[in-house]
Amino acid sequence: MKKPFRLPFFLTALLLVSQVVCQARPQHGYSADDPDFPSPDGSCAVGHRPLAAGREVKTIAFYLQDGVEVLDFAGPLEVFTSAGYQVFTVTKAAGPITSQGVLRIQPDYTLQNAPKADIVAFFGGNSNAVFKDPEVQAWLRAQQDVAYYFSVCTGALMLAEAGILDNQVATTFHSTLDKLQRDYPAVDVRRQVRFVDNGRVITTAGISAGIDGALHLVAKLQGLNAAKRTAYYMEYDNWKPGDGLLLAPDNPYTKLPAAKDLAPYTGTYQYPDGQQLVIKPSPHPGELLAVVGQNSYPLYYERENEFSNVAGKPVVFQRGTGRKVTGYSLEQTGPVYQKQR
Repeated sequence: MKKPFRLPFFLTALLLVSQVVCQARPQHGYSADDPDFPSPDGSCAVGHRPLAAGREVKTIAFYLQDGVEVLDFAGPLEVFTSAGYQVFTVTKAAGPITSQGVLRIQPDYTLQNAPKADIVAFFGGNSNAVFKDPEVQAWLRAQQDVAYYFSVCTGALMLAEAGILDNQVATTFHSTLDKLQRDYPAVDVRRQVRFVDNGRVITTAGISAGIDGALHLVAKLQGLNAAKRTAYYMEYDNWKPGDGLLLAPDNPYTKLPAAKDLAPYTGTYQYPDGQQLVIKPSPHPGELLAVVGQNSYPLYYERENEFSNVAGKPVVFQRGTGRKVTGYSLEQTGPVYQKQR
C-alpha cells in the first residue's frame, strides 16, 4: 500500500480531512487501496456525504456475461462505488465468468436469486451471445420499479431487445451503431456522442465512455459537485461535464456561475503558519483553485460566497464595505482568514 501523502497544515484545516484526498476514506475507516475494501453503506466515500434526498437510489445491479469487456464495467464500478452506491453483480448461472479471456470474476448472484436494484446496467463484450437469451430477457423485463437503466457499449442491445429503447434516443459502440439502427427501427440512434440521457434511460458509447456516463448519472442524482469530487478522487482529469446528448429536464450543468462572478474571490489570503494561500481562477467552470506552495486543490461553487472542497466541507467567503471579499472561514461562524490582496 502506498504511503499516504500528508497535506500541509493549511490544507489540513481547509479541507478538514486527516489524510490526503487521493486516499479519501469512507466512514468505516477503509481506503480504496485496502484489500478488504467493503461495499459502500449508502454514504459517499468521497467526503462522507449521504446520497441525494428524494427517492434514495442506493443499489445498482451490473449484469456481467462471460466475455464482458473489462473497462466497460470496471470504469462505472469505480465511479459508482466511489460515490457511495452499493453495486452487486449478476450473471445467468452459478460459477465464475471470464472477462476478455484473462480476468476471472465470481458474480454475486444469478438470475434466480438476484435482489431488486434501483439501477440496472448492461455492458459490452460478447453481448451477441446473450442479448437475445430468453432467460436474461425475462429477468430484465421482470425488474420492477427500476429508477434508471444504464448501458455501456453494446450493452445497449440488451435494452433494445427488451423494448426499453423504443421511442428513445440511444448510442452504442461505434461498430454497432448500424446494427442498432437496422435491427431496432424504433430506436433513434445517434452517432459521435459520449452518452445519451433520455431521463430514466442512459446509454453510452464504447468502453471508456462508460465512465463519462456514470459520472453524469452521479451528477443527476447528487449534484455536479459530487460528480466532480468523484472524478477528482479517480484522477479522471480530462472529464468534460455534460459532454453528451442531454434530453432530460434534470440537467445538472445549467447553473454554473460565470467566470466574472468568481473573480472577486481570487487573491492572496492569510495562512495560519505564515505562508500564503493563493486562490486562482480554474480552467474548469464553476471552480477555483486553492494553492499553497506547490499543491493546488479545487474549490467548487455552491452558491454566492460559499464553496465546497474536495471533502465536501464548506469554505465560506466574507464580504465587507462595498461587498468586497475580505476573507474566508471554514464555517459560517469560524475564524476569518483575511484577504491580503
